[in-house]
Amino acid sequence: MIVFLTMLAMGMVIGFVGAGGAGVVIAVLTLIFNFPVHTAVGTSLAAMIFTTISGTFSHFREGNINFKVGLTVGAVGFVGAFIGSKIATNYLSGSNLKLCTASMLIASAVLVYSRLTWPDLPIFHPRGGQTDGKFSGAGFWVLAVIAGLGNGLLSGTFGIGAAQFIQLTLLVFFGLPLFQSVGTTMLIILPMAASGGLGYLLSGFLDMTLFIQVLLGLMIGAYTGAKFTRHAPRWLLKTAMVMMPGLAGVLLLVLKH
Repeated sequence: MIVFLTMLAMGMVIGFVGAGGAGVVIAVLTLIFNFPVHTAVGTSLAAMIFTTISGTFSHFREGNINFKVGLTVGAVGFVGAFIGSKIATNYLSGSNLKLCTASMLIASAVLVYSRLTWPDLPIFHPRGGQTDGKFSGAGFWVLAVIAGLGNGLLSGTFGIGAAQFIQLTLLVFFGLPLFQSVGTTMLIILPMAASGGLGYLLSGFLDMTLFIQVLLGLMIGAYTGAKFTRHAPRWLLKTAMVMMPGLAGVLLLVLKH
């Protein structure tokens, strides 16, 4: 029950900020409840499947998804995430996995801060002449394989949604408009989370009781927290978006369990 209530509170913050919060879940489960980091990562990935379904459906209704890019990169990412889960469970010790996950969370916080502080940087905008995101031929498939494998490995290995990295990939590689990069990212995360979660499950690192508590707490909390987003000052939202992954990463680095 304590885990559920904690996830409920976290879900409210995640819904309020509009961020995935997968890395924060890992930090809380390992540092507060002393679950093994591999179990925390597997649980985080499995819960991510369900917490992104509603977001994907919403973006679909709004026309914010490029299906050619999303399905192709997501399919390759499915493979990459499964490989990543096997790398983590077979070759990374708990301490090394915690270090790598913490580093990725801090990198994600830096990326979020950069986007919010310097939104006009060229890297955050589609490349000229490719804003429709329509690629054909070998070039498209090469980019899809690179993007899918790279982001899939990040997600499956470290248990993070990798949303910021996927969005940046879609902007730079495929030239998608920002609104489409957000919606397409949600679609791409789904198969990655499913594959990564499956890999951890097959390796015995998915606790179903813990998973149910995390999932219910996050979904109920996120639904409630989202209702307060419109009423919050922008500075508070921006600060929270940077602090969530950054603080989780720092805590994973400095606290030993």
